[in-house]
Amino acid sequence: MVIQSITSITNGRPPLVLIADDDPANRRLLGALLRRAGCSVEEAADGGAAVDMAVAKGPDLILLDVVMPVQDGVAATRELRARPETRNTPIILVTGQGQSSEKVAGLDAGATDYVTKPFDGAELLARTRAALRTKAAFDRLEDTQAVLVALANAVEAKDPITEHHCNRLAGMALDMATWCDLRGEVLEAVGYAAALHDVGKIGVAEAILRKPAALTEDEWVEMRKHPLIGAAIVRPLRLGRVLAPIVRGHHERWDGRGYPDHLVGGDIPLGARIIGVVDSFDAITHDRPYRPGRTIEEGIAELRAGAGSQFDPALVDLFLSHFGDVTADDDGDERTRGLRLRVAAEVGVIAAGT
Repeated sequence: MVIQSITSITNGRPPLVLIADDDPANRRLLGALLRRAGCSVEEAADGGAAVDMAVAKGPDLILLDVVMPVQDGVAATRELRARPETRNTPIILVTGQGQSSEKVAGLDAGATDYVTKPFDGAELLARTRAALRTKAAFDRLEDTQAVLVALANAVEAKDPITEHHCNRLAGMALDMATWCDLRGEVLEAVGYAAALHDVGKIGVAEAILRKPAALTEDEWVEMRKHPLIGAAIVRPLRLGRVLAPIVRGHHERWDGRGYPDHLVGGDIPLGARIIGVVDSFDAITHDRPYRPGRTIEEGIAELRAGAGSQFDPALVDLFLSHFGDVTADDDGDERTRGLRLRVAAEVGVIAAGT
């Protein structure tokens, strides 16, 4: 049997493993085993220190003893999963014999795997390799997601008039999502979906995208394909199961007269309803190939007029309640200053130029 080397998983780079255990002897034993296998090692004596070190160092893998002072391994796992910097970092819990309840609690808290003390060195290394392979797969998906955001920016950059539209939407949509009390990967998905909502336009003819006049019915048929194309593009991503319905549904209408599926009211994904509001407001108040941008007051009036027909009326009220103090004297991106992205660093939205 050929055993994959640890460094081959991380492209020849020694993976960084953080060991958290209050027993120095256990830390030395684990550290020696992992160093011989080609890992770099950092050590922490309790769960609280492990969380701080993980956020600062960005390890590829964390080994947590369950029973530790200050903060035990289960509580540390829960906190690490709540932190954007360590949300996807593999965590292996090291438990004692007979601690089955702690194993269950740790897995419920988000641990990737566990080993039982006294551990077998070969088993620990096998689980380490498996965890690192999982992380490498997630990293590749994140890289793909970043490429798609760049692709979305490239699509909109075909028309300088609409350039940075997706970037503005990512900020406004994330703010709206936080006002709706969305959290975790759902919040993250709304931000990515806003940045990627028009990525399907890569499949629409440039002549249609840049046409300086109203589209013909045949051209509208082509244009209305972009939510379907976009949903197919984002579906393989890590958040694809949440992202794809939002991208697919961002042109649905509250009254069912939208496209592509003619969804009605609450059947439209909340993220798509959020993007529908901020997308329309941004489109109204910024230049388009076929007309100049209109005033903020006109944008607000159109949202109000469309509440209950085009838009979710509760979301329109929510948007306007946070945006009512913005005046028409503001210019350019300053118009959206009150809705600028406040949580991008926390959820990892990648939008060039923001």
